[in-house]
Amino acid sequence: MQLHNLKRTTKRNKPEKVGRGGKRGKTSGRGTKGQNARSGRKKRPEMSDIIKAMPKLRGRGKNINTPIVKTVIRTVNLIKLEKVVTAGDKVTSRYLVEKGLINKVGGSYPTVKILGFGDFSKKIEVVDCIVSASAKEKIEKAGGKIV
Repeated sequence: MQLHNLKRTTKRNKPEKVGRGGKRGKTSGRGTKGQNARSGRKKRPEMSDIIKAMPKLRGRGKNINTPIVKTVIRTVNLIKLEKVVTAGDKVTSRYLVEKGLINKVGGSYPTVKILGFGDFSKKIEVVDCIVSASAKEKIEKAGGKIV
């Protein structure tokens, strides 16, 4: 009897190794080609940190970091306001929509900024509006106030 004539009495428990040996074969679980498949690979860690820090903006395209809800600001000049308001009025965005100087945006009242173009002589109260420096000066000169 010689070694090459010996036969097993029990069946092998592990499957036979295939290909180049080892538990896996060919690419050994590294996918195919490229930086990640090479031995001794090192990815630059700063890139992975930047990628992790980016917000997950699902369904908004690639690298769009603009806000979803944009604040719409409507402007009104004092020259137009002079024609519409009467003395003692309380000027708000709702008031300006009712008078027809501005329109609603998406069913709600927009933010209003009053600009100082033109002369102004009526005593009014401005509530919840952004007012430019020149407009503020002219309204307060006429006896009005900004709340």
